Amino acid sequence: MIVSVKSLLQQLRDDGWEALLAAATLFCIKREIPVPSMDENIPARDYPRSSRKMVSCFHQYKVEIFNEVLDRNIAEMNNQFSETSTRLLICIASLDPRDSFSRFNHENLLELASMYSVEFDPEEQYHLDGQLKIYTDMMKRSDVFCSCGSLANLALKLVETKEHLHFPLVYRLITLALTLPVATTSVERVFLAMNIIKTDLRNKIADDWLNDLMICYVERDIFAGIDDKKIIEHFHSLRDRRGHLPNPPRILTT
Repeated sequence: MIVSVKSLLQQLRDDGWEALLAAATLFCIKREIPVPSMDENIPARDYPRSSRKMVSCFHQYKVEIFNEVLDRNIAEMNNQFSETSTRLLICIASLDPRDSFSRFNHENLLELASMYSVEFDPEEQYHLDGQLKIYTDMMKRSDVFCSCGSLANLALKLVETKEHLHFPLVYRLITLALTLPVATTSVERVFLAMNIIKTDLRNKIADDWLNDLMICYVERDIFAGIDDKKIIEHFHSLRDRRGHLPNPPRILTT
């Protein structure tokens, strides 16, 4: 789907202008909205009027708006899903147990293991080749595993039936595939939190303090469930202090 979206966005940029212009013109005519001539000259955007820089309507609508919007979308897609990331997703999809393991691809899974040489040394990659053959044949013959609707359910079934002990390398590959999306999302959340917390006014903040603030921000749902009184008591118990934090205000209920 990622490859298709990238391709269609590029196709829309290359060949979609005429169709969009015709649809927009028809929309305006039906509602009696004036349609500017594409050959008409108008003041250029983002330039002071004193410069008297003029561009055609065609240039403004196609180059500065249509092309620019699509270029931003294409660039964002390429940044989020580079060729390596897309290949990684394709390899992970080969573990999908749905439809009786119809998406299984032996070569893709070996490639996935080679991408993470820290987790799989050359000897383990060699043994993984044989494990995958037995694993696939066994999974396709088992009604228990063919009924799994997701990779997470497959991992649970492997543990419940103790099969993860028979296929330790395959199970490691599955746990890696389950962990990667969560780890990637967590990293993005941390960088977002850093941009919010470490502002220009806090550019000299110490690493320990920054780390504490980021944990509180990223895991704010967990901290929201902790009673303020327990936090104050823990703070006072760390060491003797001259002053004491006031108790949280009581909420009166009627």
